[in-house]
Amino acid sequence: MGAMTFEPLDADFGARVGGVKLADIDDDAFAELHERWLDHGLLVFTDQHLSHTEQVAFARRFGDLEIELAELSNLKADGSLRPDDGTDDMMKVHHGNMGWHHDSTYMPVQAKGAVFSAEIVPETGGATGFADMRSAYDALDDETRDRIEGLRAHHSLYHSQAKVGHAARPSTDGKVTADDESESSYGGYGFHDGPVSIRPLVKVHPETGRKNLLIGRHAYDIVGLTSEESEQLLGQLTELACQPPRTYHHQWTPGDVVLWDNRRLMHQATPWPMDQPRVMWHTRLAGDPESEAALTE
Repeated sequence: MGAMTFEPLDADFGARVGGVKLADIDDDAFAELHERWLDHGLLVFTDQHLSHTEQVAFARRFGDLEIELAELSNLKADGSLRPDDGTDDMMKVHHGNMGWHHDSTYMPVQAKGAVFSAEIVPETGGATGFADMRSAYDALDDETRDRIEGLRAHHSLYHSQAKVGHAARPSTDGKVTADDESESSYGGYGFHDGPVSIRPLVKVHPETGRKNLLIGRHAYDIVGLTSEESEQLLGQLTELACQPPRTYHHQWTPGDVVLWDNRRLMHQATPWPMDQPRVMWHTRLAGDPESEAALTE
């Protein structure tokens, strides 16, 4: 196989990668891939069809994993469709994920990134959107930058899921998909009883040194502002940030894999006909506690 190719996406960030099979990438090629990942924030690979073992092995090259492999799907274990009538917690998670967010900002340590692959995709819809918080920060006017520098917000999955009618209780399981499929299907990952994470609105990326906005659906109640002021400011920042050319929506084909930098990018699910199956596999790269730990006050 020849050299890897990197074709920029029609956005401020991201590249489509050719000339590589992730299942058998060698060390030299991985080193180049890692460098390009930091440059682009998002890498898109087609025709990979990774096995679960291959996906986990590739992800481990980036370091420790926060979530080894989670099925994000509207199918039950028996292959039947999950009900989209407000009774299934996994479907509530899917609907919640349609808001822009960084992964695991509600955990003690924010995720570094993710490897995400497509097994079954619907005929229409179901794209995954990405938004570059680095170019979003760069696009802010000086007055806004001065206003948000030093501000900190709370981050909670309870808060974000409550917006879609998901009243969750603390979980000791902490898996994404529950073993017991008889009733609800979400294992409770992220619904912990520890301190609420507090994170800055502006964060320096630990590997590139560039400033990024850190906002999204899990963020609320900025310290020092009223809830109303906080919601207004976070909404304004998200609206400004998540606009072309700072956004890209990937329409999936089975066998596709994407790799994104969660410290830099927000992402969102988008609707699809819920009578059509969609089966995706998510591996979450653990963040470095030195740089991604939450504040607690």
